[in-house]
Amino acid sequence: MNELPRIQTTVVGSYPIPAWLVALPGEGALVDATSVVFKTQELAGIDVVADGELYRFDVNHPDTNGMIDYFVRPLHGIRSAIGRDDAQAFAQMPGMEFRSKPAGVVEDKLGAGTLDIVGDYRRARSLTTSKLKFTLTGPHMLSKTLLDRHYPDRAALCLALAEVLAAQVREIDADVVQVDEANIPGHPEDATWAAQAINVVLDAIGGEKAVHLCFGNYGGQTIQRGTWQALVEFMNTLRADHLVLELARRDAGEVEFLKDVDARIGIGAGVIDIKTTVVETPDEIARRLERIEQTLGDNRVCYAHPDCGFWMLPRSVADRKMRALVQGRDRYLSR
Repeated sequence: MNELPRIQTTVVGSYPIPAWLVALPGEGALVDATSVVFKTQELAGIDVVADGELYRFDVNHPDTNGMIDYFVRPLHGIRSAIGRDDAQAFAQMPGMEFRSKPAGVVEDKLGAGTLDIVGDYRRARSLTTSKLKFTLTGPHMLSKTLLDRHYPDRAALCLALAEVLAAQVREIDADVVQVDEANIPGHPEDATWAAQAINVVLDAIGGEKAVHLCFGNYGGQTIQRGTWQALVEFMNTLRADHLVLELARRDAGEVEFLKDVDARIGIGAGVIDIKTTVVETPDEIARRLERIEQTLGDNRVCYAHPDCGFWMLPRSVADRKMRALVQGRDRYLSR
């Protein structure tokens, strides 16, 4: 196998749902669609591929692409039938205004129930020989979408979720396991208890450990308000090997804040804006990588990737953005 470049290309996780999977869902269609997602990435030259998170898709919850509901609805201790009182109580909670209802109501001690991310990983692993990333939603994000009627506080709920996830992550031997946290960037006040729970999951990972942080992407809109500056201390408490960060859509000056990220943690640089259908040129991507490395120093950037997942974009746009990503990375490294 050829040695990988100093800056590897990867994706954040999700991919647009193929039309035939929506029309005729089933195990065979899911395997076929996942195989197509892998092949599309491989043909584009992506170094570390992901399964597109297609197995999470639920036609009844298209707004979050299964990022939340897939993980919480199978768990023991969570009621998925949401009443008016539940919705009204959830509406009083700060920070989740973009959801009209909770993903579930916690009524008992959490257990794995029927959640089986290990099986989903093994399906993906059997469909590609490429270096593989497997993704899961982190405990902080999940805890913020639930109405809790059992645990003493949000921190305790978050830790309970982390323990359920960690028990399954221990059996996943992907090259990279990535924990996705899209709420904490807008709520740095949660940092202490959020980091404690996220580290429980990270400590269970046997391979390379990544944490994806972004400011949200719902309908192409930024959900969380804040800056990377407020998250640096939080980042430095994470026992991760690298961070997967949204940078293309952010103000260019925010990269300066990342100079204070601990040197033991690699930087994954978002250089593809997924909130627009405009496809970047390879030269634009090369310039973004050059600017980021000029600010952070040589060898701080270990991955180049999109800001977030591709699932809200048309497939033709996502595919062209991936090809541009690889070409831009190559152009930058060849200078």
